[in-house]
Amino acid sequence: MRTAPAPLFHQIWSRDQWQDLPVYRSHLTPLMFLERSLHVFPDKLAVVDGERRFTYGQFGARIYRLASALRGRGIQKGDRVAILCRNSMEVLEAHFAIPQIGAVMVPINVRLTSEEIRYILDHSGARALLIEASLASLFDPIRHQLPGLELAVRIDLWERHSEPKPATDALPDIPSYEEFLLEGSPEPFAYAVNDEDQTISINYTSGTTGRPKGVMYTHRGGYLNALGEIVHARLTPDSVYLWTLPMFHCNGWCFPWAVIGIGATHVCLPKVDPVRVYQLIEAESVTHFCGAPTVLIMLLSAKPSSGYRFPRRLTVLTAAAPPPPSVIQQMEEMGVEIVHVYGLTETYGPHTVCEWHREWDALEPELRARIKARQGVGYIHAPELRVVDDQMRDVPADGQTLGEVVMRGNNVMKGYYRDEEATARAFAGGWFHSGDLAVMHPDGYIELRDRKKDIIISGGENISTIEVERALYQHPAVLECAVIGIPDEKWGEVPKAFVVLKPGAQATPADLIAFCRERLAHFKCPKAVELVDVLPKTSTGKIQKFVLREQEWAGYEKRIH
Repeated sequence: MRTAPAPLFHQIWSRDQWQDLPVYRSHLTPLMFLERSLHVFPDKLAVVDGERRFTYGQFGARIYRLASALRGRGIQKGDRVAILCRNSMEVLEAHFAIPQIGAVMVPINVRLTSEEIRYILDHSGARALLIEASLASLFDPIRHQLPGLELAVRIDLWERHSEPKPATDALPDIPSYEEFLLEGSPEPFAYAVNDEDQTISINYTSGTTGRPKGVMYTHRGGYLNALGEIVHARLTPDSVYLWTLPMFHCNGWCFPWAVIGIGATHVCLPKVDPVRVYQLIEAESVTHFCGAPTVLIMLLSAKPSSGYRFPRRLTVLTAAAPPPPSVIQQMEEMGVEIVHVYGLTETYGPHTVCEWHREWDALEPELRARIKARQGVGYIHAPELRVVDDQMRDVPADGQTLGEVVMRGNNVMKGYYRDEEATARAFAGGWFHSGDLAVMHPDGYIELRDRKKDIIISGGENISTIEVERALYQHPAVLECAVIGIPDEKWGEVPKAFVVLKPGAQATPADLIAFCRERLAHFKCPKAVELVDVLPKTSTGKIQKFVLREQEWAGYEKRIH
């Protein structure tokens, strides 16, 4: 029987941290999760990353080493520490070590350009950067343009995942992560959080219009969102979570904190390789992962066999775009329980969940999948959710009237970093405005129909691009699709579909248009179909419709006709 240490908060919390708080209150922070799991599960497997495996005790020691090493280099409370790295144990450790000293994380999308990365580092005022060696080519052109960046630490992932070795001269003058840890101490110390509304992370939006905006998360919000993920993903200490979702995206929907909080196990994967995903699910007894519908489509296309079923029940949270009901149905046939969630960077990732009713299990598979494709209701800790018109009045709960989704409460960002004007616009009327259009069903569940910017207004009729896409996904030859409005002299705008066919499948544009005309009102059907090899996407798998719109509306002064 193992001998557990006394709870860390008994050992290391000073009187100064308690004196201003009543007995019935403590500051909410994800760092509480780490202290509890280090006490309860010191010998349990915490992290798997390639051939490297760490128990909770080993993981905690590395976190304290990183935290004290950063502090020893002068990083203080409130300073920003950026992370430019794919999914790895180092990024998980940073999710605890950086806030441990009261500093602020700045996770950066690894698919950005050097100039975009420079802007984020400069705008956030980052004093330190943890950077993966294979991304050196993104950093080298800008490193001398960042006078405020005082420290960089190199992370080496290539060897543990059998990837090509980066150039031998990649970041030669920067200490390696493992060398840097030796500067720190594994001894626990009290975390520097005396206000639960303290900023824990700044996540930059994709910046599809203008410069990226820095979305500020708080310790309180991160704690509560992680609890919400534990509840709605149904995590337990026996869970094994596979990292198919980028950790830099909304702090991995707060799963770095949630998995540690419940005492489960992380399995790191630096990039989504369907074959490797299947291997890890079997080898590591994976029970949970998250991903956009694009990830699910990739897995369906790479099934080991036509009748393949996963070796154990898998819970998969999917978001980023409304999942096609056909994809939900096919995943369920493989033994997957789909949990459909919806949210934005400004809501710590998921804000709603299609909370399931067991009586729906008896419905026909297609109808069941269509119900599960709805975005649903607010998370257990963030139920404040409405669909409103332009005057902030609730739309009828008729499943037909479109309105904007607005939220408020525990799951909404603190605001945009150094951008009070954008924050005020986003919080107009006392609610956060998502920019997403939805209907409210009679049972109180919302269903997205479009982004405001994606809605097609053709001859005065509103056309939901999602509805058209759903029809196309029913065609057996369609792998992926995206529908946008293109200019039309008569109707102002008409729908056009961009379609990726399944490998070996055949279908002509005329075939696909005829297929839609059998399933949709004719005015909703694509007037043109373009077959493409790939669709433009973000790093999280969300299709970038604005790229398609830009090419179709080039030369027009306005993009609404």
